[in-house]
Amino acid sequence: MNFSTNNKFINLSLVFFLFVGLTGFSQNHLSEPELQEFKIKVKENAKRTETIVSDFTQSKHLFVLDHVITSKGKLIFKSPNRVRWEYVDPYLNVAIFKDNQLLVDSEGKRQNIDLGSNKMFRSLNSLIVNSIKGDMFDESQFDLTYFKFEDYYMVRFVPKDKRLQKFIASFEMKFSHDFAEVDEVKLIEPNEDHTVITFHDRKVNVPVDDVAFNR
Repeated sequence: MNFSTNNKFINLSLVFFLFVGLTGFSQNHLSEPELQEFKIKVKENAKRTETIVSDFTQSKHLFVLDHVITSKGKLIFKSPNRVRWEYVDPYLNVAIFKDNQLLVDSEGKRQNIDLGSNKMFRSLNSLIVNSIKGDMFDESQFDLTYFKFEDYYMVRFVPKDKRLQKFIASFEMKFSHDFAEVDEVKLIEPNEDHTVITFHDRKVNVPVDDVAFNR
């Protein structure tokens, strides 16, 4: 993951960043009763979620390359808004959201960014936190489309903010049927490059020490 200033948030928007393409899958729009039931389930799950610890695998698909760039790491979340996004393979990179700050350590190069002084950064921080929890059905910020599959639900988000559209054309979130937890996210950039993050070995509401959010 590249944590340069110019594309830091394009990559971090993965953090939500989690998904499977629709081609070849049978999909149906949710009926209104199904949609209301799904939203309630997701929001109730988000309210119950105090911490998340999960491994993840990230696959970046670039239009100009014929191979996939794969990374692995660990996500730690603690309510209300602390996030540690740590890449361990093939490179060591850490991004920490804490106290309205973004703390970045990219292979020993450290940087602090004040989220409070930049509306765009604040919006992306909120997007990241809400994506991790799964509670982000904000129709004032996104055009939303809901689908159901045999084993999961999927929501497609198209941002309304012109600035965000420069980095994200759309993203799709996959939710488990049983627990309405976010399993995967697919982030699609305007040039059709896309990134898929899949969570595995997810643990919810386990003890998380605040030291996890120190560098």
